[in-house]
Amino acid sequence: MRPIVLGVLSAFFFAFTFVLNRLMEAEGGSWMWSASLRYFFMVPLLVLIVAGRKGLRPLFDEMKKKPSAWLLWSVVGFGLFYAPLCFAAAYGPGWLIAGTWQITIISGSLLVPLFYITIQTANGPKRVRGKIPYRGLAMSLIILAGVALMQMEHARQLSLQAVFLCIVPIIVASFAYPLGNRKMMDVCSNRLDAYQRVLGMTLASLPFWLVLSGAAIYTAGLPSKNQVVQSGLVALFSGVFATVLFFAATDLVRGNMQKLGAVEATQSIEVLFAVAGEMILLAAPLPAPVSLAGMVLIVIGMVLHSYVSHAKKPALGT
Repeated sequence: MRPIVLGVLSAFFFAFTFVLNRLMEAEGGSWMWSASLRYFFMVPLLVLIVAGRKGLRPLFDEMKKKPSAWLLWSVVGFGLFYAPLCFAAAYGPGWLIAGTWQITIISGSLLVPLFYITIQTANGPKRVRGKIPYRGLAMSLIILAGVALMQMEHARQLSLQAVFLCIVPIIVASFAYPLGNRKMMDVCSNRLDAYQRVLGMTLASLPFWLVLSGAAIYTAGLPSKNQVVQSGLVALFSGVFATVLFFAATDLVRGNMQKLGAVEATQSIEVLFAVAGEMILLAAPLPAPVSLAGMVLIVIGMVLHSYVSHAKKPALGT
């Protein structure tokens, strides 16, 4: 139960990402600054936390062992996750981005065969390639149906091209985030805690953010004061609080792909938090009935996914 609670809390803080990114886009800020500033702000915040826990030296020692792996999977898990989400914010409200983002639950399930898990056999522990959790994946299709309903309503208001530019980046992000996270879990094993892992991935992804911020300077100039402040808030709430909570939750279910899928499914609640946030901060109207029906399906799918993933299985050999 604890991993689920941590997952829900992380969803609450992740929702700030979608609301504040939409606010920055509405004010004319560049999506490239929205993306890169978050990670620039995360560095000093996380350094203070990890240093206070005396975890900097073990982190740097760990990063020196496999620098290329840290660079690759950090850019995948953070760079190819957050930059597309910020880009998509130009083509849809925060609640729509948050809802469509739930495709990551299905993406995460489809990635399972890329990883090995340890199982107990009569001859002792054995590492085997993971199998797609079809029962959980079936429940995820309910979430996908909810996403489809929301996008259907969105398509009535915008051109097909705008809808395409909203959906495709989110699909890319939905695969990149769980892939980078899980690969780094394999690289780190149990040697680092969630704070250290987030800081390490943030540092390793800095080359990506430096290139993106350079492109932002060339195309849009320097960011406004409001965008800097809002990006700082995103870094604190989403980049630090939400990411650490989510990574801590996934660490608790390491090696159990079904329970890992259940933790990832808790992120569907982001859409509800995002709707409330946009109504409060942006005075946004309540979404249309079709979109609300889609949100209900997303939450139902999350609950069923969690239930199926935690269902007891017969012991091996019975």
